[in-house]
Amino acid sequence: KNNPPILSLAAVATVLLLAPAAHATDYQVKLVNAGSQGMMAFEPGFMKVKPGDSIRLIPTDQGHAVDSIDGMAPAGAAPVHRVMGKETVIKFTKAGLYGFKCNPHLGFGMVMLVEVGSAGNLAQVQAAAAKMPPMVKKRLAADLAQVK
Repeated sequence: KNNPPILSLAAVATVLLLAPAAHATDYQVKLVNAGSQGMMAFEPGFMKVKPGDSIRLIPTDQGHAVDSIDGMAPAGAAPVHRVMGKETVIKFTKAGLYGFKCNPHLGFGMVMLVEVGSAGNLAQVQAAAAKMPPMVKKRLAADLAQVK
């Protein structure tokens, strides 16, 4: 017996599941020695993206590396650790807040916050931010003020 309505429903469901991947965006972030936030910064320092989107981190000035900040990622998200001076792409599949740092310039407050979808781990990220050095706290406070 032929069941066209079931087949049509399956086809629509497949298209809907694949649609977000087809519209994923690749954003660019520069790692700079001087930017709009001052010395040693990610440009931009805060981004809001959707699950499936990616960020291409470009060390436009030498001596920068990207690492996840402990306690600033959704549960189950893979930590990021990249070699100094290398361009890298991070694809976001889990909703939540992600914090990134440049280890060599952490004392200058060189951090970035990415909001992917909803910020379900906001309290966890705020607690981790409270333990950071003064310049990092200052930049993260500005970033956290933008979280919706």
